Amino acid sequence: MITIKTEKDILNLKQAGKILAGVLDEVIKQVKPGVKTAELDALAEKLILEHGCLPSFKEYSERDGVPKFPSTLCTSVNQEVVHAPASGRLLKNGDIVGIDIGLRIKAGGRNYFVDMSKTVPVGKINRRAKKLIKVTERALELGIAQIKPGSHISDISRAIQQYAESQSFSVVRDLVGHGVGFAVHEPPRIPNYIEPGAPEVELKTGMVLAIEPMVNVGGWQIKTLADGWTVVTADGSLSAHFEHTVVVTTSGHVILTSP
Repeated sequence: MITIKTEKDILNLKQAGKILAGVLDEVIKQVKPGVKTAELDALAEKLILEHGCLPSFKEYSERDGVPKFPSTLCTSVNQEVVHAPASGRLLKNGDIVGIDIGLRIKAGGRNYFVDMSKTVPVGKINRRAKKLIKVTERALELGIAQIKPGSHISDISRAIQQYAESQSFSVVRDLVGHGVGFAVHEPPRIPNYIEPGAPEVELKTGMVLAIEPMVNVGGWQIKTLADGWTVVTADGSLSAHFEHTVVVTTSGHVILTSP
């Protein structure tokens, strides 16, 4: 069931989103060649805890047979699309890394969840990687621009897909955005492409949505590695990921994961 958040809920989510955006900004400042993704992870967890919140990804699991997620951050490098756990891996000049982060804040006896992601360069990157990052971020902006009462999820999907494909890239189809706020993942599904025959879902005031285009240089197909978490492009091409948590308001929308 799609949940509708109250004004009080939205204020709590906005507080959480502001904290999360600040944490991610601090983590991104430390991205450089020679840094381990585990070091970024330790910083993110420290900052989240200092704000009286908890990481929402660490120890998370929603599938039987898959180990609980081991880190605060998803740190997906180059051909890794999403969900790569932080580790002892060293970032290298020319890499790109998608940093996906979520937190949980407790207020008024209820847990609130927000989620966001940015893909950033490590040192000096090539022209193709720069374009991929720019296009993916712009696809997110165009998707968010569709959000207002009376619009539909398909409007978001269409805007993202049409723009990414107009730039000769592809959008991942086996992973989608989602509702968020009272849990890490909630209905509805928010594809980054038009799903033929999918029911139209109208946007209503109080819906909180995680919009997250995942864009590949090559084909849209993906596969999951043996760890059960890390998703990579099937053809080994570069991938980028951007995400914001957004609330539908009476006059349009507000991005909750903003500083």
